[in-house]
Amino acid sequence: MTVRRRFRTFLVLLLAGGLSPAVAAKESRPNILLIVADDLGYSDIGAFGGEIRTPNLDRLALAGVRLAGFHTAPTCSPTRAMLLTGTDNHLAGLGTMAELIRPNQQGKPGYEGYLRRDVATLAERLSAGGYRTLFSGKWHLGLADDQSPHARGFERSFALLQGGHNHFGVDTDPGDPHASTYRENGKRVTKLPADFYSSDYFTSRLIGFLAEAPKPEAQDRPFFAYLAFTAPHWPLQAPPEDIARYKGRYDEGFDVLRERRLARQRDLGILAPDIAAHTPRNRDGSWDSLTAEQQRLAARNMEIYAAMVDRLDQNVGRVLDALRAAGQLDNTVILFLADNGAEALDVETTGKQMLASALAGADNSLRNRGSATSYLTYGAGWAQAATAPSWLTKGYASEGGTRTVAFVSGAGIPQRRAAETQYMSVADIAPTLLDVAGVDASRTEVAGRAVRPITGRSWAPWLRDAAARIYGAEDGIGTELFGSRAYRRGDWKITDIGDGVWRLFDIVRDPGETRDLSLAEPGRRAELEKAWESYAARVGIVLPDSIPYRP
Repeated sequence: MTVRRRFRTFLVLLLAGGLSPAVAAKESRPNILLIVADDLGYSDIGAFGGEIRTPNLDRLALAGVRLAGFHTAPTCSPTRAMLLTGTDNHLAGLGTMAELIRPNQQGKPGYEGYLRRDVATLAERLSAGGYRTLFSGKWHLGLADDQSPHARGFERSFALLQGGHNHFGVDTDPGDPHASTYRENGKRVTKLPADFYSSDYFTSRLIGFLAEAPKPEAQDRPFFAYLAFTAPHWPLQAPPEDIARYKGRYDEGFDVLRERRLARQRDLGILAPDIAAHTPRNRDGSWDSLTAEQQRLAARNMEIYAAMVDRLDQNVGRVLDALRAAGQLDNTVILFLADNGAEALDVETTGKQMLASALAGADNSLRNRGSATSYLTYGAGWAQAATAPSWLTKGYASEGGTRTVAFVSGAGIPQRRAAETQYMSVADIAPTLLDVAGVDASRTEVAGRAVRPITGRSWAPWLRDAAARIYGAEDGIGTELFGSRAYRRGDWKITDIGDGVWRLFDIVRDPGETRDLSLAEPGRRAELEKAWESYAARVGIVLPDSIPYRP
């Protein structure tokens, strides 16, 4: 039997319940590659409607299952907490981002700003289950030594501890209070190579970890590799040869781009023909309302952004090539996702105050844009082209902030032509990958300490039967960040974008959240509001006394 068939047989038996964890531990088990993009838009890659060159991601997505109903938290670190622990971010210590904790949240349980010790990470669970655990990229789950990847289950790691950085690595001066912090296997790194570029270097380090020969007693251990890109998170910076590839591509503007992507989504089966897209909300107006100079600068910003996504895809290809050369690709399960909706901050308006210190020394002239000395975001117009057909962007509990691009592919994963539109949560990834690995996800003692149970749902039943439902009609899922809230049960969802107003949507028929049905269904809205209050009490939500972030 070939390696590929052996792993496929293993996964089929395991996901069907035909192997116990004890038996699975003795069988050949698949490798796991988890890839996270930072602020990537829902429609940015080709397989989800985009025009950016992403052949490696597209091939993977179309060879597996595109998850068109996948949801995260509204921003990055809360999502990463849920991703690694399989539970709500408010229980895991990231009730809000560490940088944006409000005075009334300080010292409250769940608002530590780092992963709590009473939750276990996916790496800790998989390590205990016999996996090599490798990490490279953005961590954003704690700055202290005992909060870093090496202290939370990763045997080998290269980590940016903060949420963002200069992509060319010129912000590492220890004397600078705003400097980025890097750690390799727990030790502080103060000097990066001269040719550092984030996507390239994170990928190279992961490939290096994968190539290291395990100790003789561990040679049969499969790997869990987590590659966490910081692209295409601001500042928009990319190698000039990649930027040049997109010269003139976006001169028609974000309104035209949005309509083209919507049409492409319908062609690809990502968006049903009868689904309405939400109208964009852009304080700067439509593309035609911009001056010629504003249009020229905005188009350049999008060219740089596209180059960052292109470069990310090139590096995914490098990992795949390395696995193929090592004979490991056919027995590797690959899960890809973005951590939240596209970022709408604009350095000229909504992001001007928040990013003031970085902008002070930046040269954002047209010819310098995209270099290491520029500091840019791309604004709400392009972001809402990327989140279409959804409402709003990163930072909101609306679909635009929480429905993100994702797919699962590789060993034992069925190829399904149609995109999967049922609701799935980032908290489901941990139990799903533990099932794939044959590791018991129900354990409440890991690494010698008591830990909270996983609350996400495994996708194993759905992986063997496309008709299976992961969440039933009575299952409720709550969300909150920066005072923006949501609660979903079955076909219905209530959404508060942070203005204190609950709106009711038939979310299955109206995923764009275009029709508020509160007046038609007041009883249903009241019922879901009550359910959200119960959820908030259960996970310990402390609503902020002021709104720290609103693009």
